[in-house]
Amino acid sequence: MIPYGRQDITAEDVEAVVSTLKSDFLTQGPAVPRFEKAVADHVGAPHAVAVNSATSALHIACLALGLGPGDWLWTSPISFVASANCALYCGAQVDFVDVDLATGNMSVQALERKLAAAEAAGRLPRIVVPVHLCGQPCDMAAIAELAARYGFRVVEDASHAVGGRYRDEFVGAGRYSDITIFSFHPVKIITTAEGGMALTRDAALAERMGLLRSHGITRDAARMDREPDGPWYYQQVDLGFNYRMTELQAALGVSQVERLDAYVARRHALADRYDALLADVSVATPVRANESYSALHLYPVRVPGEMRRRVFDALRAADIGVNVHYIPIHLQPHYRSMGFRQGDYPVAEQYYAETISLPLFPTLSEADQDHVVSTLRTALAT
Repeated sequence: MIPYGRQDITAEDVEAVVSTLKSDFLTQGPAVPRFEKAVADHVGAPHAVAVNSATSALHIACLALGLGPGDWLWTSPISFVASANCALYCGAQVDFVDVDLATGNMSVQALERKLAAAEAAGRLPRIVVPVHLCGQPCDMAAIAELAARYGFRVVEDASHAVGGRYRDEFVGAGRYSDITIFSFHPVKIITTAEGGMALTRDAALAERMGLLRSHGITRDAARMDREPDGPWYYQQVDLGFNYRMTELQAALGVSQVERLDAYVARRHALADRYDALLADVSVATPVRANESYSALHLYPVRVPGEMRRRVFDALRAADIGVNVHYIPIHLQPHYRSMGFRQGDYPVAEQYYAETISLPLFPTLSEADQDHVVSTLRTALAT
């Protein structure tokens, strides 16, 4: 089967991991800070905190920004559930902002309307989490302007967007947000098997997230409430978690990040080819905004809703592992139990009903791509 996404592991990657296995450290060694520095330097962020998943990164980002009971976090309904669950982990409440149909990203117009209504009701969010769906950056400058006007903090869920750019900077540089989150799951742009990272321009936020990822424990005497007993001494100064990334994961990440730009460029070449092959086919292809450079984690096409299941089944029957990204979060049973209902976010629901993600990954062959397009044509014409 041709999957919708696939990791690319080279001999150099294997050697990096094997070398780490033979080293003195399997955890809490030099590879994690080396990976943090490699990613931070690449995207132009002063601080990076590597963790065991993007979900963990979202959680500690929210905690570092003070999210807690009585607070609200708003995010996109078209995302993986982690974008909203991070608020619930903190005891906060969740709401959603409808999306733009062309991109699936949070609609700035819908956000502005919702903020005005929330201000009048005295229920403004503490944090807004825009999601760079499929690697296409949201309109972050406009969101930052609204953050300044209404006083909320911004966490970019850029799980799909490492290697992408917004305006003249890499996603993760943090010009328009407080914290940016990356994912290194195997189907993402680069992988550490499982893993995530939080990047920020704020040293205090980075320090707090670094503490939270490792049980809230410190060996820094300046953070202790008394003089240490000796060099073995540590204190738990906060309630943290075991969210650490291993040395093996970080070693793989260091090797992978060297190919990050090449991977994204290859995705663009394949997406350009999809665009050309589908130019006369009755599907809506992904929008790539002029002011940004998508990381192109996914290549979703939109088909008429009444045809989506038939087209999906035809592609799967031809051993093409298409998928759908995503079932709107507010329609999940856990969120429906909180009071969300069908019809709450109509554009998100339409986007979900029409979308199929076609295979896109750096090692996808043109022959396989031709097979995908030919099968899609036949399915639409049947």
